[in-house]
Amino acid sequence: MGNRLSKIYTRTGDDGTTGLGDGSRVAKDSARVTAYGTVDELNSQIGVVIASDTAEDIRELLLGVQHQLFDLGGELCIPGHSAIHEADVERLEQTLDRFNADLPPLKDFILPGGGLAAAHCHVARTVCRRAERELVTLSHHDAVRPEAIRYLNRLSDLLFVLCRVLARASGHGEVLWNHARRTSS
Repeated sequence: MGNRLSKIYTRTGDDGTTGLGDGSRVAKDSARVTAYGTVDELNSQIGVVIASDTAEDIRELLLGVQHQLFDLGGELCIPGHSAIHEADVERLEQTLDRFNADLPPLKDFILPGGGLAAAHCHVARTVCRRAERELVTLSHHDAVRPEAIRYLNRLSDLLFVLCRVLARASGHGEVLWNHARRTSS
């Protein structure tokens, strides 16, 4: 187990740097710190979804995702460390297929909404997409394992499906984009 924090502030970051898990120091706005910071933001947003009115199976699923996102943050904080594996990606795919199986085919774009839990899940989905983009950016100049990028890609797909499930479960239903709403003048 890691060190227990007895004092929250250390003052070591007052110069605009932060320590990575391997002991090196980098700028707080580096691509690596930005990427794992967004993974942390995603984890927090998933916590908001869990705190919303969601079914027990979805809460348990998302709690497991939170643990994996914490692992992913550790992987990104410690260059060369691996915590997310292909089996994790495959588990997301299987879960996604299970939740998607009972949904009607998608014929229209869906707007964020459909009840509070679904709306929060839409925000989590967009933060997940941003985290994925930031990992891709990081990969252009530093090592990022492809499993990490695939994990976030699959997770954003799963979150989209969960948005649909949550919107239907809430009774609000999905909010469909009305592309024909504009009348010609």
